[in-house]
Amino acid sequence: MASSEVRRGRVPRRDVVPAILAEFGSPERLLEAAARLRAAGYERIELYSPFPLDGAEALLGLPRPRLPWFALACGLAGAAAALWIQWFTNAWDYPLNVGGRPLLSLPAWVPVTFEIGVLSAAIGAFVGLLARAGLPRLWHPVFTAPGFETASVDGFWLAVGAGDARYDPARTRREIEALGPRRIALPEETA
Repeated sequence: MASSEVRRGRVPRRDVVPAILAEFGSPERLLEAAARLRAAGYERIELYSPFPLDGAEALLGLPRPRLPWFALACGLAGAAAALWIQWFTNAWDYPLNVGGRPLLSLPAWVPVTFEIGVLSAAIGAFVGLLARAGLPRLWHPVFTAPGFETASVDGFWLAVGAGDARYDPARTRREIEALGPRRIALPEETA
């Protein structure tokens, strides 16, 4: 650990596990356990499942995504840029009067403007999704938990992070054990 981190007060506590993970046997049991933990006051809960679970977003209290608005803004900006480039090149920088058409010929520019708008929206949605999800993330501490690899096959995992205001390693573990998981796993400590 760098000495500057120690001076800034960012010394990680060795006795605090970054998360407590629990595996459940079915998606229904996982959602029920998450609901009970939310009712107990936990807010930083993550669910890991091999497929999307209906109602998980509402249960966890996740806000509506802003990605569609970001994609719309990128699409409109791309369409405006396409219109501006066509106007600049055809009407201002190098005007040509071909066949008596006007220099500001909007109907002729609709296909290019539409396609650039759609392309910009798609690129904006892709980049926005990667940025919001924190990808590409090749490693996360929960990946070191024993048995966590089943989350991509047939396991249904719940994690309560140490960043939760209600998190206490012993109490949180007791509350999770009371929910009846198949197993509880802790991420391995990395130096």
